[in-house]
Amino acid sequence: MTEMRAVGFTEFGDPGVLGIVTVPKPSPGPGQVLVKVAAATVNPTDLGFRQGGRALPEGLTPPFIPGMDLAGVIETVGREVTQWQAGDRVMAAVSPWVPGGGALAEYRVVAEDQLAQVPDGWSLVEAATLPMNGMTVRTALDMLALPPGSTLALTGSAGIVGQYAIQLGRHEGLTVIGDAKLEDMALIESFGAHWVVPRGAGAAAAIRELYPDGVDAVLDAALLGPEILPAVRDGGQLLAVRPFRGEPERDITIHLVLVGNHLHEGHRIAELAGLVSEGVLTTRVAEALPAERAAEAHRRLAAGGVRGRLVLTF
Repeated sequence: MTEMRAVGFTEFGDPGVLGIVTVPKPSPGPGQVLVKVAAATVNPTDLGFRQGGRALPEGLTPPFIPGMDLAGVIETVGREVTQWQAGDRVMAAVSPWVPGGGALAEYRVVAEDQLAQVPDGWSLVEAATLPMNGMTVRTALDMLALPPGSTLALTGSAGIVGQYAIQLGRHEGLTVIGDAKLEDMALIESFGAHWVVPRGAGAAAAIRELYPDGVDAVLDAALLGPEILPAVRDGGQLLAVRPFRGEPERDITIHLVLVGNHLHEGHRIAELAGLVSEGVLTTRVAEALPAERAAEAHRRLAAGGVRGRLVLTF
């Protein structure tokens, strides 16, 4: 049996549980391709997985392999694959909660409808940063369905989800209010935010100073929850990237975006890549590290202040 290397863990805990593990190299089935992974990002979801933050599906056994974003080159294609061929440069968002694990492995079987082509001129490290966060924001804005001219406030604007929401929201004709620490104000303005308010406990009040009746919607990437709800107008919307811990009020609709329900929408990733090529969206790589430094990447992400995505390479 041919084997491969992956970043994995056999027990939940701090970043020290991560290491390089050896597991069987997979083979593509019908409608699947085998991607030789060049780069995979580290996301907050990976930290939660490593810490044991969610119940695992029945039958999932260690070693557990995290990672939801990957970019690489197709090595082989399975039967009934018509759109792709060996040698294609591709990117995808995948689930780590399935047999075989997630993106942080030398090889990953991926369904053909999960894939998007990596445009010419992009590095595979850059490409790995787009799929999951891009799809999160695309799905969030689709759920909110705000007409042009609506007001959208963001929390966590310095993160990738916040950045994409500002850029994509502005592109779609929304008035966008970002939040930032003092040292990040210029950065958030550079993303295209119309207004920037101080982040944290005073954000809702600052937004109400700009819009006394409240904004049409908040995308809460910073997980402020009930703390940011006063920024929303009566009958408005709040979209969370984790379950909302509080009670809705004033006829505000609470949405939860679950990107895991949209992993087979590779054509949407391709659309987002087109917007990057047009300059609407910008990818950000904080640093590329070899896979052997996965624990360091997890520590840095958990400590906060990382601007852009940390990417692990094989």
